[in-house]
Amino acid sequence: MNPLGITLTLVVFYLFSEIHARKRAFYTNPVLLSIITIAVILKWFGIPYGSYMDSAVILKFLLGPAVVSLAVPVYKGRETIKAYAREIALGVAVGGTAAILSAFYIAQLLGGSEEVLLSIAPKSVTTAIAIGISEKIGGIPALTAVLVILTGIMGNAVGPELLSATGVRDRIARGLAMGVGSHGLGTARIILDDELAGAVSGLAMALNGVFTSLLLPHLIEVLK
Repeated sequence: MNPLGITLTLVVFYLFSEIHARKRAFYTNPVLLSIITIAVILKWFGIPYGSYMDSAVILKFLLGPAVVSLAVPVYKGRETIKAYAREIALGVAVGGTAAILSAFYIAQLLGGSEEVLLSIAPKSVTTAIAIGISEKIGGIPALTAVLVILTGIMGNAVGPELLSATGVRDRIARGLAMGVGSHGLGTARIILDDELAGAVSGLAMALNGVFTSLLLPHLIEVLK
């Protein structure tokens, strides 16, 4: 197997992680900088994206176990999560609905076409679920995938800082905001800072995926 993809990804991410460890700021975020750097390298050297992905397939495979591993902090924090079950459920419902409506109406205000509006509505759930929803409601799945990834990157890069700047200190609230707003990448970031918030974020991400997949196909008929 060609080692280019996996080697490039690991080396670039490691270098930017070291930089971020020395200078913790949103503009040194290793996920954001790694994506930009790898894209530039592929473009500069004329390496097809398909070839890169084929050689990094093991990392793509490991995404599945990585998501499943989020069940560990959820289990460890199960007593606290049980105590806040009502608040978490309400937070997912309100946050998931707000994520849909804000994306839809902002895109509409900026003059987005109907296809764009339908593509952006599910941007706050994980890629696999969002693509399925986009196909069902008449969006453009490829555009939805890009928007989902961008949402996750932005949440990973500035989510915790934005929450701190706006005075959100509660660990449950921070986890809810990251999980509902920026799915897996947001969860990956917040869990490094606070395991309980990460556990709530992982749970919120999963619940919001289910909630959005059930709500959005019906809600979009009202919004159209």
